[in-house]
Amino acid sequence: MIRTLILSLVLCLPAACSAVPYYAGFEGVSVIATEKTMEDHVISLASGKNCSVVRLERGMTYCEEDEVIPKPDVYCYQELGDVTCYEAPDPTNPDRSRVGINEHNYIQQH
Repeated sequence: MIRTLILSLVLCLPAACSAVPYYAGFEGVSVIATEKTMEDHVISLASGKNCSVVRLERGMTYCEEDEVIPKPDVYCYQELGDVTCYEAPDPTNPDRSRVGINEHNYIQQH
């Protein structure tokens, strides 16, 4: 669908038709259908990211991949045959050895 819109716009410009109303129409259809402007599609294609001014209007970053996801500090300890994770360190044993302080211990928030 987006390729059809771009092709129509490209064909319209050399034909000396008034490009402004057509471009505005394409822009509106693009935003409604994909939540991206025509420029957003070009930038997304060039950068390999999912970028949109609609995201900016919603208070997010321009590109989805640039969004900062907070990683809460998770405290994981070996229990009997299992690993248990908590939001705070073990108050009863502050010297207790934490299990694998790696990315897999973090909760992804979306």
